[in-house]
Amino acid sequence: MVAYLLKPEGSEDFQQIVDFLNTSHIKFALTENPTIYTSLIQQFWQTASTSTLEDGEVEITATIDGQLKTITEASLRRHLKLEDADGISSLPNTEIFE
Repeated sequence: MVAYLLKPEGSEDFQQIVDFLNTSHIKFALTENPTIYTSLIQQFWQTASTSTLEDGEVEITATIDGQLKTITEASLRRHLKLEDADGISSLPNTEIFE
């Protein structure tokens, strides 16, 4: 399901929220429409394992169509375009409604 961040008529009460989401770094994650194959999801869950690296970061490895895939927090941030290094921060309500 893909979110459409438009401002239709009659939704003036929500326009500030839509403006916030349109300028947010999570817009990409909300609006992309990837093709997802259930067979790949099944392969992932059947072969997935986790390990902790020396620096404390956790990685997930799985074999998909015979290829070893590695997932880390950094790779998720890169692919979802979450480029902030310190995680998602929240704005106080007063700043949102300004």
